[in-house]
Amino acid sequence: MKQSSESPSVAVERALTMLETVSQSSDGLSNAEISRMLGIPKSSASYILRTLETRGYFARDAESGKYRVGLKILSLSRGALGGLDVRTVALPIMRRLMQQTGLTCHLAVLDGHEAVYIEKVEPETFIRMDTWVGRRMRVHATSVGKAIIAHVSLEQLEDILHKSGMEKRTPKTITTMPRLLKELERVREQGYAVDDEENNLGARCVAASIFDELGSIAASIGISGTTQQVGPQTMPRILDALKDAARHISTAMGYRPRRHSAG
Repeated sequence: MKQSSESPSVAVERALTMLETVSQSSDGLSNAEISRMLGIPKSSASYILRTLETRGYFARDAESGKYRVGLKILSLSRGALGGLDVRTVALPIMRRLMQQTGLTCHLAVLDGHEAVYIEKVEPETFIRMDTWVGRRMRVHATSVGKAIIAHVSLEQLEDILHKSGMEKRTPKTITTMPRLLKELERVREQGYAVDDEENNLGARCVAASIFDELGSIAASIGISGTTQQVGPQTMPRILDALKDAARHISTAMGYRPRRHSAG
């Protein structure tokens, strides 16, 4: 195999970027697509891709020639996810929530300036949400993201938005700080967040916050469906089940709500 002439640091940077890029594609990407997206020569991309494929981090489809994330990644993600107690605690509660609502449930945490799905439970129906464990999302446009950033400091929120921006995902996306602050205040007051076609048109999601033993935000649990599935008639029942699930997970994590003394 011909060796690449690029420096080790550049090769590592490109390899990691490739892993991140391919992991976000549900259909896989070809060498040409990866080269174009990352702005690197096809020869350099080919060398790195073959190396990652040999090590099991990528798998190449023989027909399409497209690369997908390989099984080796699972061994790495298992180690990372295994350290997240909230995932272990939440999974059985998520399964019950999915059975109660018949909708897809997600568990998300804040990683840097993005929300990341660390668990997903979905029903066996013909309507499937195009989501996956490891998917990263903008916090301002998703219910799981808003349920988390509603409970961070203003300084941290400003830092997150400075890094992520407030991309207009759909005509309904909140793209200004004043509107987002008002929305987050509503999240704290009502105990849940809503993504009303703000990330994807036709999809409506709701999420509730999960707290740890220190009372800090630990994660969020969300329910996703179409606007028909999560509509005015079904919303009250879905929200009751969602908030109950979030309370159970928080309690299992050691969270105890503060009691306000009278007088």
